[in-house]
Amino acid sequence: MGVAIRVAGQGDRELVVRLLDEAFQDDPVSGWVFPDAEYRRTTHHRLMAAFADAVFADGRIDLTEDGAACALWLSVPGEAHPADGTDEAVELRESVDPDNTRVETIARLMAESHPAGRAHEYLWMIAVAPGRQGEGLGAALVRHVLDRCDRESLPAYLEASSERSATLYERLGFTFTDRTLDLPDGPRMYPMWREPRP
Repeated sequence: MGVAIRVAGQGDRELVVRLLDEAFQDDPVSGWVFPDAEYRRTTHHRLMAAFADAVFADGRIDLTEDGAACALWLSVPGEAHPADGTDEAVELRESVDPDNTRVETIARLMAESHPAGRAHEYLWMIAVAPGRQGEGLGAALVRHVLDRCDRESLPAYLEASSERSATLYERLGFTFTDRTLDLPDGPRMYPMWREPRP
């Protein structure tokens, strides 16, 4: 039996933010952005809310019908948008945690390493409720978009936040881009690309 998936709307925002917050509390990258565990418990949700809001505005959030998992996707055009003079990394830091330069650093590093020049689907984040992990919900969410990518001959891109998650994405056809994204004195992220399949 398949996993029922729908597009999340603004009415699902609280659920999406809670899913992201719970799923990424112990993630190596979140631990680097917010090294103090107690502070992370009280602040991390603001970063997840900023990410969710950005995707609600410019992308699509897929949600399992039971609300146990979500995937944040952006359609990235082949041509870069002209700069409008705003520094998105600074704006993110100021809105989420003004004194935490790591919020700005992660935003800059991810933007700088993002591939350009070819339209693609970008899996920004995927979250599965901690008690539901291992049931195939995340894979179903990813396959849902990859099937469309294959039909439309679109590649897909993501940054895996651990070697373990990179292995899971490899099973879905993603390959490592041969260049890691190394956070200063922190964990390593694994940019991955997937060519469309016939």
